[in-house]
Amino acid sequence: MKGVFFIVGPTAAGKSEIAAEVAFRCGAEVVNADAFQIYQGLDLLTAKPNAPTLAKARHHLIGTLPLSEEWDAAKFRSAALRAIAEIHGRDKPVIVAGGSGLYIKALTHGLASLPAPNAELREALNKWSVDQLYSRLRVLDPETAATIDRKNQRRLARALEICFLTGKAASIQRTQWKNEETVAVTAGPTNAIASVFVFRDRADLFEQIDRRVHAIFRRGVVDEVRALGKIGVTAAKTLGLRQIQELIAGQVSEPDAIASIQQATRQYAKRQLTWFRRQTNFEPLNLSLQSLDEAVESISRKARSAFAQKNV
Repeated sequence: MKGVFFIVGPTAAGKSEIAAEVAFRCGAEVVNADAFQIYQGLDLLTAKPNAPTLAKARHHLIGTLPLSEEWDAAKFRSAALRAIAEIHGRDKPVIVAGGSGLYIKALTHGLASLPAPNAELREALNKWSVDQLYSRLRVLDPETAATIDRKNQRRLARALEICFLTGKAASIQRTQWKNEETVAVTAGPTNAIASVFVFRDRADLFEQIDRRVHAIFRRGVVDEVRALGKIGVTAAKTLGLRQIQELIAGQVSEPDAIASIQQATRQYAKRQLTWFRRQTNFEPLNLSLQSLDEAVESISRKARSAFAQKNV
């Protein structure tokens, strides 16, 4: 990962704006590490960088995938590595920016040796309710069941899929991955990850989230969702999509939809904060304690220093 600097953190912290400005100052290009901004459309709902932000530096893996296609950490890793190689081929450094922790970890440490998705098995599991999936997972892999989001149908199905296809618990695979990660992180300075974990105090972050949700409704997110075509399994998990679809169908009021999206986004941000705080590779930076200009200048210095080591 020489010549690559990571800017990670929770949603609404300000990563996109900071990454674009740092890239501009350092002559770098940005590789997006958000699980849903890869999709075409849903610009408002996924909080894609706006035109002035995108104009500051060339961006990759934003708005390039049809909504009907599936996307996962393995596909992201492959696409991100291609983008990084292409950028380095033009002798430019790279800023990787995003908040999808599993995607970023897949890029920095690789992936555990898990079986590829099985279409027939996945189709069968998708017919199960989340309660049925969770009950079965508790029997086959109690360790994973104790930590997994028991309302996330996709993750529950994947954990069971691993159990069925390998005959082993998914938690065993994760333990192997963690052991490999520990070796990689402690192997020496050449394996260090140049990075910063940007975050805000919880009250500040939640206020940013609430304002953003109100803003996307003012800017027309309902019409954006109404105009969508076919949506695949992965894109259907986009935060806030279900609530807006329910609003369009007349099942909920707009104030209720807004409140539900705000709550779901705050919960997601808390999970992101927990994830990144557990990853000791990323240097923390509290944006609530300094101005945006101060943060950008500080991160730019760190990035320049990291890029200077590219050929060492």
